[in-house]
Formats: sequence, structure tokens, C-alpha cells
Amino acid sequence: MSLSVVAALVRNLITVPAAVLRSRAAKDAEILALRHENAVLRRQISRVRYEPADRVWLAALSRLIPRERRRQAFAVIPTTLLA
Repeated sequence: MSLSVVAALVRNLITVPAAVLRSRAAKDAEILALRHENAVLRRQISRVRYEPADRVWLAALSRLIPRERRRQAFAVIPTTLLA
């Protein structure tokens, strides 16, 4: 793996404990805000371009989300991210 992928993974793993310590209401509010922002950004661009580090992180997270909810959370499916 390249250094940028490793750096991105380490950065994201550091933020996970902070998310665990927040209240459920704060997490739910952040998720709703991010979903809305995601919907706005999807309307503005024609094609999403992910960096390799983004692909690894999103593919790993997608495995934690139930299959029927993945389409709501991600613009693409996990196999597309890894391709």
C-alpha cells in the first residue's frame, strides 16, 4: 500500500474512539447532516472520483452496514470501490 493510503487509514482509525465517546443524539445528528450534504453533492457532480485511500476506507465501512441500507449510504457498491 502507498503511504497516503496508510496515512488515511491511521487518521480515520484515530477518529473512531472520538465517535464512540459521543452521545447517540450527537452521532445521529452528524449522520443526518452528512447524509444531507452527500445528497446535495451528488446533485452537483456528474461523476464521483475516489482516491485509493477513500476506496479502502469506504469498502471497509460498507461491510459494517446492512446490505439493504448500503444504497442509501454509498454512491457505489463495495465491489465497484475495490475495482
